[in-house]
Amino acid sequence: QVILVESGGGLVQAGGSLRLSCAGSGDSFGADRIGWFRQAPGEERDFVAAITREGDEAYYADSVKGRFTISRDNSKKMVILQMNNLKPEDTAVYYCGASARGDLYRRFTYYYWGQGTQVTVSS
Repeated sequence: QVILVESGGGLVQAGGSLRLSCAGSGDSFGADRIGWFRQAPGEERDFVAAITREGDEAYYADSVKGRFTISRDNSKKMVILQMNNLKPEDTAVYYCGASARGDLYRRFTYYYWGQGTQVTVSS
């Protein structure tokens, strides 16, 4: 089973950038699809981006297309979410999750979640 730890969150002004990392451990890291979700206070956990096992396909929520990029390096057991042109509505706790199968856009597909990292974008 994989274990995931997020890092890289912080406070940034609108238009700025942040780079979130999802560090994995465990033998199954390369066997899992990895997704990023975010959750604002009082809201549900929403899909942001996901990447396939080999990193050859990526998927994005419409709200982040063209601004966020997901990538992975299985040799380092790392998934990166590069976030550019951040907006105040991107403020949330960001979680990475591991999925073995199923619809990557649905949070119930993910069997493991990290502890999350806070992203705050000021206007």
